[in-house]
Amino acid sequence: MSTADPLASRIAAAQLSGLSRARRVVGDDDLPVLQQARRVVPAGPFTGLLAVDGPAFLSYAVASRPGRPVQDAAEVAEAIELLRAEFQPGALRFELIDEACPGAADLLAAAGLTVTMRIPVMTLAAAEVVVPATPDGVTVDYVRTAADRIAGAEVANAAFGMAGDLPTGPPPLPADGGSVLARLADGEPVAVTSWTQVADGITEIVGVATAAAHRRRGLGGLVTAHAVRAAAELAGATLTWLTPGSADADRVYRKVGFTPVAHAVHLAEN
Repeated sequence: MSTADPLASRIAAAQLSGLSRARRVVGDDDLPVLQQARRVVPAGPFTGLLAVDGPAFLSYAVASRPGRPVQDAAEVAEAIELLRAEFQPGALRFELIDEACPGAADLLAAAGLTVTMRIPVMTLAAAEVVVPATPDGVTVDYVRTAADRIAGAEVANAAFGMAGDLPTGPPPLPADGGSVLARLADGEPVAVTSWTQVADGITEIVGVATAAAHRRRGLGGLVTAHAVRAAAELAGATLTWLTPGSADADRVYRKVGFTPVAHAVHLAEN
């Protein structure tokens, strides 16, 4: 059994810590209000993180003990049953950083889950981000209003072929996650990306999406770089990470400074 990688374990620990905590939003009286973003389900070596306000793809389980190998098949089988009871039927998913919990993915696969993705984990020190030139007629802004939050979600849903699941209420305070949205001069939203809750100075860049009619213009890299910068300036993030869903995405992220350091393994029920 291999030992866990320190950087991968630090990223996985920050992911668990950040996504488990309540986030703060600005209430009607302009004071912060706590809002649970995910329902936390402890299950031995794994923790279920079920989205309370957001699309279904934001619900998944992660490693509970980053930095420690997972070796007990019986414990894994018990965890699967506990989590299966909490997720929608057939919707149980795991998103693991392989080097942070050696053995976990193999035991989940042996228990009947299917590996759906093996992809790099890429990191970037926020101070080293390369921000591309902004195309003429495009603006990129931090999402500050409920209306812009919905507009960004609509871009993402269309890009990912999903329906419904629009967020409600105002965006969280930046330390608890945020988004940037690119628009054309006429106000049309065309690209979006977000960062997650910041913990230990670390945040994940997620949901990079560009409207189909406006791809191949560098907008994905543009909003990614702006999200890294916004997470640093507004939320104090010093290290950002992400997982590219394709070879094209990998090339985009490398252009703004991301480099691979580990591997993510996604598993799901058949």
